[in-house]
Amino acid sequence: MAKTDSTGSTWRYRWAHRQNVRRVSTYRGAEAAWRRRADELRRLRALAADFQGSAAAGAGLPLELAADEVVLWVLPAAQLIEVRHTTVLPAPDLTIARPAGPLRPRRPDGVRVTDAGMAVITSRRLVLLGGRGRRDWAYGRMTGLAHDPAAPVTVIQVLDRRHTSGLLLPVDAAADFRFKLTLAFADAIEQRAAVLAQLDELIAEHAQLKPFRPAAATPGQARLSSFVPGGRRTLAVAAAIALLVPAALIESDPSDPAEVAVAATPAPTASVTPSPGRPATPELALKPPSPKPTKAPRPSPSTTPRGPRCGAPENPLGYDFCGGTRIRKPAAEVCDWFDCVPEFWAGRGYLVQCRDGSVSLAGGRPKACADHQGVRRTVTK
Repeated sequence: MAKTDSTGSTWRYRWAHRQNVRRVSTYRGAEAAWRRRADELRRLRALAADFQGSAAAGAGLPLELAADEVVLWVLPAAQLIEVRHTTVLPAPDLTIARPAGPLRPRRPDGVRVTDAGMAVITSRRLVLLGGRGRRDWAYGRMTGLAHDPAAPVTVIQVLDRRHTSGLLLPVDAAADFRFKLTLAFADAIEQRAAVLAQLDELIAEHAQLKPFRPAAATPGQARLSSFVPGGRRTLAVAAAIALLVPAALIESDPSDPAEVAVAATPAPTASVTPSPGRPATPELALKPPSPKPTKAPRPSPSTTPRGPRCGAPENPLGYDFCGGTRIRKPAAEVCDWFDCVPEFWAGRGYLVQCRDGSVSLAGGRPKACADHQGVRRTVTK
């Protein structure tokens, strides 16, 4: 009878509970991150479709607009920066890059702040209305534009200026500023449709990355290796040591037992004269030790390098996802290394991995992995 704890659950049920808690926690974290990115892409798509300006938006600003110029967006706080040394910046483009990480409110080395004021994005230019004057960057004269991936800094090169300049923005407004500047530049070159198409493609690609809900672990999937700290990896290391120690002892080649016996026998020092009245005892003739036969050199055990498993879990069976031979009769211990579906051995087909990560022996059947989100790939050897 299996030992149980105070709740009546065996160790297999406790293992299944821990596994399910871990899987659900991992899934919820991944889904929350996926949903945040999906919401952000949809917000950008709606903003790109409705991003319009008007001449009335510039009312009250100390800025004279051209006849066909409208104000698209106003940022109340921005700082003008000058870059001491810089290389040629990439040309302005319409790429919408995913943020590499949170921006830090710092000023990069080699950048100095020369003014502060209000940043205005119009349909023809970017303007800083500062305390020391006005700085314009016309879209038609921009030769280079770059956004710092770690700091809220945008630097710009134009034809009529020798030095590179730009804006240092508040951290919480930098992402919107960069996207709206891209939209304004796209409108200036009549490429708003290209930005919308790019956003639609990003939304479709992101929808394919939605994490799958994991399958529930069952007590029958519990392995004895769960008792060992480190699990299967610890058992694999212990098995390797158990195989290598005897091989090392054989390779050490201890001295021949015959030589040890001869060395332990005292050698005769001189002939002994028999005493009167006692029969002479013949001397023991010691045979010289026979020459030890030369052993052929034993080839040192070498381990054949195992090829990549292409994402398959580490296992001694040689099973992988690399596209080799299909496995119709898996080894009896396959469920010790792979997460088998319930009633695994009732399958009639070849070994496949389902989309939830479990493996099934129903490959090639019409409803293979039907309860596990479908077939993902074939397990091969």
